[in-house]
Parts: sequence; C-alpha cells; structure tokens
Amino acid sequence: MMAVEPQAQYNTSYMMSEEHQYMSPEDEWDRDLLLDPAWEKQQRKTFTAWCNSHLRKAGTQIENIEDDFRNGLKLMLLLEVISGERLPKPDKGKMRFHKIANVNKALDFICSKGVKLVSIGAEEIVDGNTKMTLGMIWTIILRFAIQDISVEETSAKEGLLLWCQRKTAPYRNVNVQNFHISWKDGLALCALIHRHRPDLIDYSKLRKDDPIGNLNTAFEVAEKYLDIPKMLDAEDIVNTPKPDEKAIMTYVSCFYHAFAGAEQAETAANRICKVLAVNQENEKLMEEYEKLASELLEWIRKTIPWLENRMAEQQMKAMQQKLEDFRDYRRIHKPPRVQEKCQLEINFNTLQTKLRLSNRPAFMPSEGKMVSDIANAWKGLEQVEKGYEEWLLTEIRRLERLDHLAEKFKQKCSLHQSWTSGKEELLSMKDYESASLMEIRALMRKHEAFESDLAAHQDRVEQIAAIAQELNELDYHDASSVNARCQGICDQWDNLGTLTQKRRDSLERVEKLWETIDQLYLEFAKRAAPFNNWMDGAMEDLQDMFIVHSTEEIHSLITAHDQFKATLPEADKERMATMGIQSEIVKIAQTYGIKLSGVNPYTNLSPQDITNKWEAVKHLVPLRDQMRQFAAQANIIGPWIQTKMEEIGHVSVDIAGSLEEQMNNLKQYEQNIINYKCNIDKLEGDHQLSQESLIFDNKHTNYTMEHIRVGWEQLLTTIARTINEVENQILTRDAKGISQEQLNEFRASFNHFDRRNGMMDPDDFRACLISMGYDLGEVEFARIMTLVDSNNTGVVTFQAFIDFMTRETAETDTADQVMASFKILASDKAYITVDELRRELPAEQAEYCISRMTRYIGADGPAGALDYISFSSALYGESDL
Repeated sequence: MMAVEPQAQYNTSYMMSEEHQYMSPEDEWDRDLLLDPAWEKQQRKTFTAWCNSHLRKAGTQIENIEDDFRNGLKLMLLLEVISGERLPKPDKGKMRFHKIANVNKALDFICSKGVKLVSIGAEEIVDGNTKMTLGMIWTIILRFAIQDISVEETSAKEGLLLWCQRKTAPYRNVNVQNFHISWKDGLALCALIHRHRPDLIDYSKLRKDDPIGNLNTAFEVAEKYLDIPKMLDAEDIVNTPKPDEKAIMTYVSCFYHAFAGAEQAETAANRICKVLAVNQENEKLMEEYEKLASELLEWIRKTIPWLENRMAEQQMKAMQQKLEDFRDYRRIHKPPRVQEKCQLEINFNTLQTKLRLSNRPAFMPSEGKMVSDIANAWKGLEQVEKGYEEWLLTEIRRLERLDHLAEKFKQKCSLHQSWTSGKEELLSMKDYESASLMEIRALMRKHEAFESDLAAHQDRVEQIAAIAQELNELDYHDASSVNARCQGICDQWDNLGTLTQKRRDSLERVEKLWETIDQLYLEFAKRAAPFNNWMDGAMEDLQDMFIVHSTEEIHSLITAHDQFKATLPEADKERMATMGIQSEIVKIAQTYGIKLSGVNPYTNLSPQDITNKWEAVKHLVPLRDQMRQFAAQANIIGPWIQTKMEEIGHVSVDIAGSLEEQMNNLKQYEQNIINYKCNIDKLEGDHQLSQESLIFDNKHTNYTMEHIRVGWEQLLTTIARTINEVENQILTRDAKGISQEQLNEFRASFNHFDRRNGMMDPDDFRACLISMGYDLGEVEFARIMTLVDSNNTGVVTFQAFIDFMTRETAETDTADQVMASFKILASDKAYITVDELRRELPAEQAEYCISRMTRYIGADGPAGALDYISFSSALYGESDL
C-alpha cells in the first residue's frame, strides 16, 4: 500500500486571471450580515485546526482565532509557512498602528497572489472582528488549499466536489452532491478513506443510522494515520440542519491533498502500463512478421526447384498429370501464398506506422526478410513459373502429335491388314482350272474389280509409309515396332502386286474360251466397289481424330465438313443407281425364271452391305464445330479490371470526402471485386476446356488467361494496399489530432506536385514545401529528407509527407517521460526494486520489466536492484544516459 503524504504542498506560482477568480460573488463577506451561530462555531473550530496544522511546522499555534491574529505576527507566519515565501519584516512595536501595519503586510501579500479581498480591512482584524477574521482565513484557505485543485477541466470548489463524487461513486449509501448535508452521516468521509486506505476502515460494518459513530471514526482515523487534525465535532454536524459549507470544504480539502501522492503514483503506473502495452504489441507484430516471412520464403525456396525441372515424360498421361499438378498449384497452392504476401506487406506497413506514432525506431527485419527481398523472391518464382508453363504446353503439343500419329498409323494399318487378309491365298488359287465358262468369266471380272480396289488402296499404303517416317523424325518412343509393321505391310503390298499380275495373266489366257458373261453383275461390281471404297474412306474420316491449335483451323475443319455433307445427295444418287442394277438382276431372274446362286460372282459386296454402310455413314456425321466463348468473356473482364484499378486510384487521391467516406467507398469496391470472382472462375473453366481441346492461340482477343490472372492479382493487391493506406491515415489523424480540413489541405498540396502516382521526387517535394511557406536551405532540406526518406529510396510517399507535417505537434510519450514515471514509483531513487514493480504495476507488465531490466550497478542500491533508466532509453531506441 502506498504511503500517504500527511500535508499538501501548495502551488505558490499561481496567478489568478480576471475571468477565473477563485471566489464567486456569493462567497464575498458582508460586514453587516450576521453569521449563523452554529456555522460560526463550526468555522471557528475548523479554521483554527487548519491554521494550527500549518503553524505547528513553525513551532507555534493559536488558541483564539480572532485574538491571536490581531497583532498580525502569526498571520504573517502562517502565510510564510503555507506559501513557502518570505514576507516583509514585521514591525516590532505593540502600538495599534504597528499591528495594523503587520496585518496590512499580510493582506497585501494575499492580494499579490491574485486574491480579491472584499470588505476585509486591517482595522477589523486588529479589532478582533470575528466575522472578518473568519472571512480572511476562508479567503486564505480558498487560495492556498482549494483553488489549485483541478479534476477533469474543473477547478477549486467544483473540482473538489467532482473528485469526491468520483472517489465515492462505488460506495453504497453515499451520494455527494454538496459540501453540507451530503456529509452529515459520515459515510462519505469513511468512503474517501477506504478508497485510498482500505486497511484503515472496514466499510462493510458502517451503518447509515449511526452518523456520530461514522464521523468520529473518520476523524480519529484521519488524525491518527493520515496526520489530518480533527477540525469538526460530530455532534455539531449531526445536530445542525445544514452544516457549514466552508468548514466541510476546508476539512475535505485536507483529504484531497493527503491522497494527492497516491493519485500521482497511480497516474505514473498507468503511463508505464500504456507504454509497455504498446511495446509488447509491437514486439508481437515483429515476431508475426518474421514468422510469416520465413514461411513464405521457405515455400518459394521449395517451389522454384520443382518449377525448374524440365525432364519430359514419354507418355502423354504422365505429362497431363504434370499439367494437372501445375493447375492445382495455380488454383489451390499459390492463391493463399499471394494473400500471405499481401498480408505481409500490410502488416509491415501497419507496424512501421505504429512505431512512428509511438515514437519508436523503425522495424528492421532479419537479413534477407525485407519486403523487397520477398518481392524479389516472388518475382523469381513467377519468372520460373511462366517458363514452366510454356515448356509444359510445348511438350504436350509434341506428345499429342505423336499420340495422334501413332493412333492414325494403327488405324490405317489395321484397315489395310483387314483388307489384305486372305488376298494372297485368293490370288494363289487355281480355281479357274476347273471352272465353267460362266465361272471363268466371273473370276475374270472379279479380278478386275480386285485390281480397281488394289489401286484404290495404294494411297493408304503411301500414307502409312509417310506417317511412319514422321514418327521417326519426331523421335517416337516405340519407333522400332512402327518400322517393323510398316516394313511388313510394304513387303506384303509388293507381293500382292506380283500375285495380281500373275493371276491376270492366267485368266487372260482362258478368257477367250468363255463367251458369256453376266453384264449386269459386272456393272454392279464395278460401281459397287468404288462406292464402297468411298464409304470406307468417309467412315474413316468421320471417325478420325483431329488436332487443332487455333480458331482458324477450327473454321477450316467446319468448312471441309460442310463440303462433305454437300456431297451426300450425289452419293445417294450413286447408291440408288448401284442398287438399281441389283434390282434389274432380280427382275430379269424373276422374269425368265433364272435361279440365282445368291452370290455375285464378281464381288463380295452385297446390296445389304451397301445399305448398311450407307446408314452407318449417315449416323457418323457429328457436330465437330464446338467453339468456346473465351474471347468474348476475356474482352469484357480485361477492361473491367483496368477500370476498377483506375477507380481505386481516383478514390485514394480524392479529397472531396472524409477518410471514413473513402474507407467506405474502398470497402464497397473490395466487396464488388470479391463478388466478381465468379466471372474469373468461369473464364478459367473456359480456358481449361480450350486447352483440353488443344486450342492454344486465339486471335479474336488481345487478352490471355495469364494477363487476366496477373491483372486480377494486381487488383486484389491494390485494393488491399489502398485500404491499408487509408487506415494508416486515419490512425495518424486520430493519434496526432489532425482535422479533416488539414488532411485535405495536405492531400491537395501533395496531389498538386505528385507526378508519380502517390510519390514525389525530392525536387517536387522541395517545391511543395516552398509553396507551403518553408524557407529551405540545402542543409535544412537534407535534414528533412532524412526524416521522410530514411531508406534513401529517392521518393517521398504521402504517409511520410503527413508524418513530417504533423511531427512537431505530435503529443507522444518519450523516454524522458517514461523515466520520470519510473522515478515516481521508485520514490526518487536512481534504481527500483522487484517488490516495487510488482506492487505498482499489473502482474504481466511487472514481469515484463523484471525480465528485461539490467541490474543496477550503483553502490547505493541493494542486492537485486534494477536499472530503470537504461530500460526507459532502450524502449525508444536511445543510448543509455
């Protein structure tokens, strides 16, 4: 518990102004007005005790207040004691004019302190006028004991009353509204004592119906423990309907001065707590910055080697998995890191602003963890990322081309081998040796049809050879099997040509032996074979896979497909003509009763085969021209992002409204941007589908998906940075008491000379200061530049400009103020003990100080004493005093 000063030390340098007189007109003494006897008794006792409490310091006292001051000697002595000043030397004589002269010296001294004495003259005091003497003493009490009391912009009587109300507010049955009847029950006095010294009175045992007991308790405790003499009688206060206000005020003022020391210590402790809380919060922000920066840099360090790996896969599936992993990185892993990077910059700026506002040195992160270091690392990551994506797409195109060629090679080989299956055995047969004339002719025509079919397949064999050569040139991983299969097909094709020629020679030798031939079968075979070959080619083309990389190739395929569909009516006519031949055969057979064998001797194709293939061709016509709307959406989103960037820039420099209105506008822009995210996601989906369709170029728009992604990330970063800048401006304005008009004036001056979008060159900054009335020399301007550009970046930001303009008027805590506060807690010692810290400060702040203060090395300190002077300097980055 803090010790209570027994007596007040009164301010002796106070000069009363005319509009702040300590005594109001109703307090003036009327020499002709009789004083209430009860009040006179109370005043006499109270004023006598008050005077004696000071005169005893000079080794004397008074017994009768109206008699003992008549010669003026003790009156002058009283004034010297309470003022601490020397009065003129008193006259030694005992004549009446000597006494009047001494009293006048005392009264002149009172007047010199700005006190207006009304109706009080030296003659009345010398004559022992009780009323005038009491009035004079009351004037002295007001001037030296009550006038200097100040509580929450109120002073004197009102200040003392407000102090009593604040201290007794928590106590039951206490309601201080004045200095008379509010004190009759004694509870208010007991509450004042208990509030500051709860060890002296058990307030819970006091009763409102025992006013005399309560008053006597307060009087006795105050006299015994607080060195406040008993100035009142409990019976006089209780038995008087309205106790004398001046007597009560005089007595209560003694309590105010007795507890003033405790109030001062409490204020000092609060100041230290505030400073320590700010320091703890700043240290926490520094630790969070270091942790977040370390995690982000570690993630970048681990990610770059993955993106630098350019080892290609041989299988398309493996490369597609790499692409999918990269997309997951873009969609899932990278966005949170973008937010962390933005939040890191915001935290750094906020921390620096708080350090400036609290008069602390700027925060310097660990080596390699500056914001610029993180920005450089991030830039390197994005460069590697861009190269990785380009490499992936190039490799996928190559593998896609290889897979397409390999599949096409397999299809053509399968079709060719299916067609050649059994052809060598058929050409080697000697069935014509035992055939009839009709069968010979049928074999001849059938061979002619086969030769037509053989010629038609020549193009496919050449395509197979060309595809195999391209696969070898593109370094296909299974080129050996491709070459082996291609060589087998070529060898077989040469053998088929040889066998075909041999069979033709044999059939021609016996052709002259045969005369009859079924012309209609021959005609059917000749027309059916090419038409069937055309349908095979159409079905092959319709089932073929196409690789396109641009919208122009898509339009080309659509045109070719439309041209193909335009040939279908003519092909249908050819089919009807071919089927008409078969109908004619059936008609002739029915007409002449010919029994058909059911098999065309010249071809294996039946009318049903032609019909089935024709139906298959009609059902294989797909819709192959699906175009995406990527270009249309990109042409809308790209300008929208640019427009929002410009609007945010306009809001950040607008001075038409308050900072809060700018903040509201920026928050609304931020919400609109967040709501627009669905359009970006839809565009990402369209872009992915285009890549899956292997469409990589689009000449219908100047925007790529990378442009949109970079613009979107810049938009999110810009709105977050702008909101943080306005928040810091609000923090600066509130902490330094800048009005909105001043802030607008600073913004207008800054904008006028700002040619770099939020930053000024040194020359522009010098011109701005000159326009605002600064007389700058080279040395002074160099000093100012060290304040606004401590990192030598060569530019001055608006936040640094605001800090400079308000620096001289800032009202912040300093190392000297904190040091003075510690000195109060240490009772003016050069050191402080652990017990004193734990007694005066909250537990958390006390332990914080104990853990960081160094040991006091002076010879006058006890063991374990701590050095609060070096600790106070270290809080503000200053060297030890």
